[in-house]
Amino acid sequence: MPFVRIDAHSTGPDRLDALGRAVHDALVETLGIPPDDRFQVLTGHDGAGGALRWDDYAGVHRDEGIVFVAITLRSGRSAERKQALYRRIAELAEAYAGTEPRNVFVTLTENADADWSLGHGLAQYVT
Repeated sequence: MPFVRIDAHSTGPDRLDALGRAVHDALVETLGIPPDDRFQVLTGHDGAGGALRWDDYAGVHRDEGIVFVAITLRSGRSAERKQALYRRIAELAEAYAGTEPRNVFVTLTENADADWSLGHGLAQYVT
């Protein structure tokens, strides 16, 4: 049950939709997330109503095509699966939205079963 937030610079609804599909498809392919398990917040920033800031860090040059992808999910995936996820998100972001892989910045935040309520005020993963 990942929760995904995507923030992109100078991005309209079509590119946001493509980026959302890219991340979801990568989650399904690499982590085995069910296809109907899609919970996303997609935000485009135009500099007036919101802004993004970035630098060239760790030898990666970024530009106005920057996309921040923050994924919250239950813990338990190996480093290899996470690396496969990052790689696939970058590949699909380029294929679906024309985003250069160098501009795809991904973070994962892991938590436990008790940290989720999927509705009705219940912690569905707690047995």
